[in-house]
Amino acid sequence: MSLFVVVPAYNEARGILPTLHALAAQVDRDFTLVVVDNNSTDGTAAIVRAFDFPGGHLIHEPVKGTGAAADTGMRYAIAHGATLLARTDADCLPAPDWTASVRRCFAEGLGLVGGQLTPRTDDVPVSAWRRGLLLAAVEVAVVFGRLRKGNRGPEYLGPYIMAPGCNMAITADLYERAGGFPRTRIEDLHEDRALVNAVRRLTTAYAYRRDVRVSGSVRRAHAWGLRRTLAWYADHRYRPEIVDIR
Repeated sequence: MSLFVVVPAYNEARGILPTLHALAAQVDRDFTLVVVDNNSTDGTAAIVRAFDFPGGHLIHEPVKGTGAAADTGMRYAIAHGATLLARTDADCLPAPDWTASVRRCFAEGLGLVGGQLTPRTDDVPVSAWRRGLLLAAVEVAVVFGRLRKGNRGPEYLGPYIMAPGCNMAITADLYERAGGFPRTRIEDLHEDRALVNAVRRLTTAYAYRRDVRVSGSVRRAHAWGLRRTLAWYADHRYRPEIVDIR
């Protein structure tokens, strides 16, 4: 089974190298990397191009938006032979066994996997107590997703799971049947939630797995504060002027 890892990136010249190094350090290197430059105005594309990642692909999506960039990457991967797809983001650090864990989940029969998200501690200052608070916030988000009215309804075959776009994997067949990521801006729609709900209308072969681990940037929480960050992810109840914190 051919696994492709898709990484959408927008103006990540200052931060994408740690992500590339984390992917290069995977214990299971049997995957193809696709980085989608989402019309960056900095040196993101040049840094990716210069990075020595055997067999990696750098492609471009001019329409700004994590949904558009991720969908372009997923469909590019499928067109080039992918049967299994995984996504992380250009400000994230997949654990060394991330791709191996993704493969294990697929081998167990899952069609969609949402993995555990933990806070990075290397990109912005994070004290021990604040890291604990962020971990607790993720757990609150997991529960909130199940209770959220928009995630409940008779059309769904199973319960809602949190599958953050920066730590998600799906079979190519299910991705296409579900319609893929909506080609939207992050300011308008959380494309990962939309994809999960589309999958839930088709199958129960999905799960939230804590053994699939990625550490994500806490730049938004650092800039906005935890309460506003949670409000942003909960249906954009907080709408800042600048979303792309760099």
